Amino acid sequence: MTTTVVMVHGIRTSATMWRSQLAHLADRGVAAVAVDLPGHGTRMAETFTLETAWATIDDAVRTAARSGEVLLVGHSMGGLLCTAYVGAEDPPPVDAYIGASCTALPRGAALTTYRVLARGFDRLPGRGFPIAEWVLDRTLPDETRADFGAGGYAYDAQDAALRSLSILDLLAALRRIEVPTWFINGQYDQLRVNERLFVSLVPHAELVVVPRTSHLVTAMRPRVFNALLDVALATMAGRASGGSAR
Repeated sequence: MTTTVVMVHGIRTSATMWRSQLAHLADRGVAAVAVDLPGHGTRMAETFTLETAWATIDDAVRTAARSGEVLLVGHSMGGLLCTAYVGAEDPPPVDAYIGASCTALPRGAALTTYRVLARGFDRLPGRGFPIAEWVLDRTLPDETRADFGAGGYAYDAQDAALRSLSILDLLAALRRIEVPTWFINGQYDQLRVNERLFVSLVPHAELVVVPRTSHLVTAMRPRVFNALLDVALATMAGRASGGSAR
């Protein structure tokens, strides 16, 4: 059975962050698509809303599902959106799910603080771009460094996107997820704070913590992340053939 991997990027970046994963999957002969959310990448001129973001994910998933099974992969904000999407009351046609760097509840003082910090960073010269580039130069390997920001940075969509996340009922969504699920975090990821809670609420979930890695686990350790994609695909293949689920 054909499996398609659908990938959803995090806040401010774009589909280009998945180039390493797209190349890896292409080498394996696995169909894959990386979407741009509204207000990001090729859709920078659009306004970000939860409704249009979910519509983007849903369109990609349902298009992929026409050909077979779907592995949905989301990073950071994209992971939070995908968690809510997979755990909807009316489950979408997703057969397995990877949520990367997204195991924190986006609400309360933590979300308010993050928004305040993001606004302050946005007021710096160049909207903080020189600082961000300095950090990325020193943390990302050459093989992914150019890809991460190749689609541009969605500064204008950032606050609206963060604000919208506060209405997500992730606890309810997590309890409804019934497909094989992997939560993948970097060891030094600030969004690890609720990882044990996330895993405890999903019956078929596993937690993978990648050592010596930050929030940008897909770009900082691309070969490790690609290997974890292979694990998910092998699990799906085993289930489809009637073998063990894990």
